[in-house]
Amino acid sequence: MKQNETWWKESVVYQIYPRSFNDSNNDGIGDLNGIREKLDYLADLGVDVIWLSPIYQSPNADNGYDIADYEQIMDEFGTMEDFDNLLKEAHEKGIRIVMDLVVNHTSDEHAWFVESRKSRENPYHDYYIWKDGTPDQAPNNWGSAFSGSAWKYDKDLGQWYLHLFAEKQPDLNWENEKVRHEVYDMMTRWFEKGIDGFRMDVINLISKDQSYPDAKVHGGIYGNSMEYCCNGPRVHEFLQEMNKEVLSKYDIVTVGEAPGVTVEEAKKYAGNDGRELNMVFQFEMMDIDHGPYGKWTPVPFDLKAMKANFNKWQKGLDGTAWNSLYWDNHDQPRIVSRWGNDSDEYRDKSAKMLALCLHMHQGTPYVYQGEELGMTNVHFDSIEDYRDIEILNAYKELVLEAKVLSKAEFMKGVHTLSRDNARTPMQWDDTENAGFSKTDPWIKVNPDYTKINAARQIDDPDSVFSFYKKLIRLRHENRIIPYGSYEQYDPENENTYLFSRSYEGKKLIVMCNFTDKEQRIDLPETLYEDGYYVLISNDMEKPLEKSMQLSPYEGIVYIL
Repeated sequence: MKQNETWWKESVVYQIYPRSFNDSNNDGIGDLNGIREKLDYLADLGVDVIWLSPIYQSPNADNGYDIADYEQIMDEFGTMEDFDNLLKEAHEKGIRIVMDLVVNHTSDEHAWFVESRKSRENPYHDYYIWKDGTPDQAPNNWGSAFSGSAWKYDKDLGQWYLHLFAEKQPDLNWENEKVRHEVYDMMTRWFEKGIDGFRMDVINLISKDQSYPDAKVHGGIYGNSMEYCCNGPRVHEFLQEMNKEVLSKYDIVTVGEAPGVTVEEAKKYAGNDGRELNMVFQFEMMDIDHGPYGKWTPVPFDLKAMKANFNKWQKGLDGTAWNSLYWDNHDQPRIVSRWGNDSDEYRDKSAKMLALCLHMHQGTPYVYQGEELGMTNVHFDSIEDYRDIEILNAYKELVLEAKVLSKAEFMKGVHTLSRDNARTPMQWDDTENAGFSKTDPWIKVNPDYTKINAARQIDDPDSVFSFYKKLIRLRHENRIIPYGSYEQYDPENENTYLFSRSYEGKKLIVMCNFTDKEQRIDLPETLYEDGYYVLISNDMEKPLEKSMQLSPYEGIVYIL
């Protein structure tokens, strides 16, 4: 199917978690000038866009996703002049900058909320979601995504405010037109500064069911608030208003983080009509290894479930909307440890196979810092070594209070699926602290940095870094890679993944072995024909045959 071709569909986005990327002033915290120092590295890799996790002024209850001022830079990260220099230098190297937009909630230290809680008559009171109630009875049973109730009582006002995340992250009241226009005006000022887009944090939660009913309790203590907040009644109206007021006026890219989004909803958010956003992040695939208590009780990887999810979204959005493609981000563990094999024997090979697999789908791929090196999960023994509020709150609730998990069970979940796996410092070289900083970093470095680091890989043609570099170049050179239609074969196979892509008379065949054993793939008659040659492989190149033997973690792509 012919696609609407545009630059952001052909781009590769690189996500930077600034706190952990590169520390230029040796205070243990990454910063904007540290990013500037590494722009040549990113240009060499070939990425088109940098997405910066939040860099705004924040008390850091949730590592910057609790914003106290949308138009000031966090002191630890530098100054607005540093940001302007980063933007200018990135643009000079042909790299665009996308900012994180967090407007479902602010920090409780934001000026609006400080005013909001002064009195019920304050003009800012209605900027947030306040409900009457007694000190011992919250307005409903909703739970926070970070454990505990989603409501916090303010004794001076005799009211509760809603916080779907940490209690220092009160939710904005998007029903209030003034709030919406404050947000649009702020966005406009950033676009006038020259930024190239926004990644929008939990943007599909901004419209709540205004009756605020109790939610179902699924085995936990609190009701699932997402049932009445995800894809709420006015969310598309709000985003169409945002598009009309702001987004449509600039040549930018937007991606909305959308937990609980369905294919049908995604067609509205990211439809080709361009009325709302360019694409969304969906999480269905990221939940396939979650157990009874979510990420804290992981279950084995299910390749069939992963393939079914790819099939659903690749087919579902083809020609009508646009996919985002990701394995890793600041909220997910390292993919090579999660669904690959991080042993010394297979780490590099499985990291390459996973990269090849993801990047050969239709959509815009996102690379998270260190993914291009095959960085792995970290196994800190002590809970004290972790920094993530989600981990610490869940430990308190599930281990210390409810006692539904033992400490050992909980730590297994932390080691497998927690967010701090992605937040350890970027591994630049084998010097102290992995070259990230000359002082102790805010979170410990993964001890494997002496084996896995950028300095070892940049000039090695067989490295994971060089493989990512080739994948990115191939995407730029072959329109079939971003745009081609998708077809999957042998969906019941639990070990291998076989799919094809077609566009403007070109064809791709993609084969991936997700196991540490040799596997056979038999090509359907409809797929096999003469003339295919290898486009990219993580093993010895070999001609296409009707029956193929794939070595452990082999990934290979043929093009016709």
